[in-house]
Amino acid sequence: MGTLCRPRNVLYLIYRRRCHQGRFVQEKGGGAERTYRTTILPETRTYPKSGLLRNKPQAWRTPVSAAVRLMHAVRQGETVMNVFDRKTKRKQKNWASSRPDHADFDYLRDEVAFRLADRVCDVSRKFPVALDLGCGKGYISKYLNQDIVETLYQCDTAEKMLEHATNRPSEVPTLTFQADEEFIPFKDSSLDLVMSCLSLHWVNDLPGCLRQVWSALKPDGCFIGVMFGGDTLFELRCSLQLAETEREGGFAPHVSPFTDVRDLGNLLTRAGYTMLTMDTDELTVNFPSMYELMADLQGMGESNASWARKSILHRDTMMAAAAVYKDMYGNEDGTIPATFQLLYMIGWKPHKSQPKPAKRGSATASFGDLSSTSSGQNKPT
Repeated sequence: MGTLCRPRNVLYLIYRRRCHQGRFVQEKGGGAERTYRTTILPETRTYPKSGLLRNKPQAWRTPVSAAVRLMHAVRQGETVMNVFDRKTKRKQKNWASSRPDHADFDYLRDEVAFRLADRVCDVSRKFPVALDLGCGKGYISKYLNQDIVETLYQCDTAEKMLEHATNRPSEVPTLTFQADEEFIPFKDSSLDLVMSCLSLHWVNDLPGCLRQVWSALKPDGCFIGVMFGGDTLFELRCSLQLAETEREGGFAPHVSPFTDVRDLGNLLTRAGYTMLTMDTDELTVNFPSMYELMADLQGMGESNASWARKSILHRDTMMAAAAVYKDMYGNEDGTIPATFQLLYMIGWKPHKSQPKPAKRGSATASFGDLSSTSSGQNKPT
């Protein structure tokens, strides 16, 4: 049971309680392939304070949304990854947004939000209801207008960032609330557009998050997002690994893992999206040294939050990493580059009005005929 998830939220505690009460029984298999079935207890039990269980002898019930999310991985026979400490990440974002100079570190997200909003504007459609998932300080809202979105919902895990999002001026009427990207609090088929700007790379259950977005979208609804790719900060990662190996005889992950563009396309296809569009882009920012880069990452709220992170980085290791960084990747003017790979994705929920591929065998010509025709036209007469 420990391979499914870890006790990081109340829903998991409810799930564990059901396991002790015999709600879930292992049927077969072991490891990541084991499956479970639900059981119905004959007696009637109620919990008046929580309201989670109903006073009905035929079944034990939880709220529909909670039950779906609790049993999501079990039904699919999958193992939910638990790479990131979501509580620590929320604290990091709250601390970064509480700084007096927090606006000095918004340059990267502002640029990416502008590029994402430009892709939204390329869609020749007006979206009545849209959601900015992981909105941060509301970076996307200032680039939208009522000709594109009529009503915009903004949600994030960090309440301090939501305060800045609420105070940010926007042409679009916005509603801001606190929510986790892993548990989207929207009904099925209730949204026309879902956007996400640089927040999904901290989600543990990325496949589950994409499926929840798909469920919340209306038929022919659109999902447009951007997240960091696998080559992000590769200079910093390599420099820290080389320096720590040389100084301490081994290294720990100081840069969080990121998703590859091929894996992301497969996840979108598995989640049920159609007419996928994937493209990559790179942003290179120059810094005086590695220390300024790490300070800016901390100011953005992008410090490492993986469970396997090392709690301390020794001073001599940092000095060695800064020297390796400048020697291997430094520019001629003495600065160092930091690469941010961006993965843009667009997916649609299926609808009968969408174009579909022709049936197999419906072609009236073959490539062989085309080649013979073109070769015949080139022959001299």
